[in-house]
Amino acid sequence: MVEPAEFTSYYGRPILKEPAWKQPDVPLYLFLGGMAGSSATIASLAGRTARPGLARVARLGAVGGASASVLALIHDLGRPERFLHMLRVLKPTSPLSVGSWILAPFSGLAAVSAGSAETGLLRPAGKLAGAVAGVLGPAMCTYTAVLLADTATPSWHEARRHLPFLFAGSAVTSGVGLALLAAPKDEVGPVVRAGLFGAAAELVVTHEVEHGLGLVSEPYRTGRAGKLLKAARGLTAAGAALSLGATRSKVAAAASGAAYLAAGLCTRFGVYQAGVASAQDPKYVVVPQKAHKAAREA
Repeated sequence: MVEPAEFTSYYGRPILKEPAWKQPDVPLYLFLGGMAGSSATIASLAGRTARPGLARVARLGAVGGASASVLALIHDLGRPERFLHMLRVLKPTSPLSVGSWILAPFSGLAAVSAGSAETGLLRPAGKLAGAVAGVLGPAMCTYTAVLLADTATPSWHEARRHLPFLFAGSAVTSGVGLALLAAPKDEVGPVVRAGLFGAAAELVVTHEVEHGLGLVSEPYRTGRAGKLLKAARGLTAAGAALSLGATRSKVAAAASGAAYLAAGLCTRFGVYQAGVASAQDPKYVVVPQKAHKAAREA
């Protein structure tokens, strides 16, 4: 057992700086981008299967979520031109650069798709834009997880193999949640099934993140992050259970949708807070590094 003194640092300061991103800007950016991505894919599939009400709700959710996500990111950056500066060069080795080049075209495509559908103008271009946005949807759901994992923040970096799946499952349930809230109940059958799949994936991966990463799992179970992720699990399970009645009852559909959306918010805020907590305590930096070194030497 390692003595507590081993984890002290000069003047009692953390070894790592806390993530410089602002709250609630960045957790909202993570949530809104994921919801927008899954909504775009839902809209594309709904349009192909003659579900116009569901397609309209999902299209508006995609453009609304993407636009709000960009605004949250710009507010965090401080000045709008900083976001434009990130688009000057595409660096495949930089998750931030690749993410910017996913977010910007996705937002434009979602806007063209929704604008064309609502006005009736340029329908071929609008349908093509919607189809491409639907293809980009999975990338929108997961690139933010790669962005977090590509940092030195212990609880994010050590969860690099899990966060994309966690964010994907959460994004699916968030997009489904919006659809259940606003789409006609006779069109939501396919999204109910998608929500059950997303909820199962989210709950399984959340358990692995909370218990399968050794010491750096601890911030996901304790403190504010632990409370948020516990709430997310409960809301996800409730949303899944309520969704079973969504095709028969609009009340059940709305309650399920609200639970899914609230769960998505709690998941993003919980994961973000776990990263902050892991950067504040030196032991989450020291112990994993020693374990990796011992494994390499062995």
